[in-house]
Amino acid sequence: MRIGIDAGCWTNRRGYGRYARELSQAMVEADAQDDFVFFADEQTAAEFPIGRPNVRVVPVRQAVSPAVAAASGTNRSPVDLLRFSRMVARERPDVLWFPSVYSFFPVPPGVPCVVTVHDVIPERFPELTLPTIRDRLLWQAKVRLALFQARLVLTVSEYSKQQIAQVLRVPESKIYVTLEAPAAVYRPVDSKSEIAECARSVGLPAGARWFIYVGGFNPHKHVDRIIRSFASLTTRLESDHEVYLLLVGPGDADAFHHDIGTLRELTERLGISKRVLWPGYLPDEELRLLYAGAVAALLMSGCEGFGLPAVEAAACGTPVIATTESPLPRLLEGGGIFLEPGDQGGLADAMWTLFEDRQKRNACGRR
Repeated sequence: MRIGIDAGCWTNRRGYGRYARELSQAMVEADAQDDFVFFADEQTAAEFPIGRPNVRVVPVRQAVSPAVAAASGTNRSPVDLLRFSRMVARERPDVLWFPSVYSFFPVPPGVPCVVTVHDVIPERFPELTLPTIRDRLLWQAKVRLALFQARLVLTVSEYSKQQIAQVLRVPESKIYVTLEAPAAVYRPVDSKSEIAECARSVGLPAGARWFIYVGGFNPHKHVDRIIRSFASLTTRLESDHEVYLLLVGPGDADAFHHDIGTLRELTERLGISKRVLWPGYLPDEELRLLYAGAVAALLMSGCEGFGLPAVEAAACGTPVIATTESPLPRLLEGGGIFLEPGDQGGLADAMWTLFEDRQKRNACGRR
């Protein structure tokens, strides 16, 4: 069998890209019998990391990388989409898999396709994820075409399956769940000195304690509520407590709609800008150390299809405070505190509890 894979989101540094890279590599390593054909823009093809006899990368000329052009605030040109479609028609894979609907392009007749839909966040929160009416209409058209052409729809949790069935009206019999998992690097850390050294490298002073958020700064992530709850926590603590908030993510480099400028201004207004650090993207090994040393990992989005950062933190033995609008309460049962996304007072109380109650913190971390 010749399995075609769309590599349009391969270079994306958010969850879509990690999902595409990790699952593609795992499939190739587990299956030496089938041939894999990756369709990628020329730059991605030139730097493609999987070198195996049964793997071939087909470069497709693009004016703009799909990982950038398909994101919020812009769109892929019809010519670029047509080039991908024509290349698939020429190669004729037995099946074509899209790791994300956001890089979908029209599939030529006779080529069955499988599409991964991670969540329904753009449908539930269009005003927070797609800033213009034009963006929303183009997204709706793309998703409708993808679901029409897909023989099967993959998603990352039972929670997302139910959301897709309800919001996008896809028959449940057409949706298959393939759970995500943390990369092997995420595991508990025994060396306190390694944690301390990594903490210093991102600007944390010796002896500091910290909470950590990992992800984008899109409005639906509700990072503003995390910042406000952290400010509330600092007012309840004695002045000699060195507590910080690490906000790890793409920042201004994010191709998706974000409000990082507003968030930075918020930390200034609340008088906590010196306690909030923005280290940008971090390699997995550094992230593992910062997860392991944190009081808790925070993820309070309005909706999460899976919530991989929280699962990564839990794999490192760190408790989480996370949204109930996700599969996390079931996936991490007993591993943290789970709240409605709008419960800002509850979030502040949960942060206080895990900061002050070592027994509670250790109990959550062990789960």
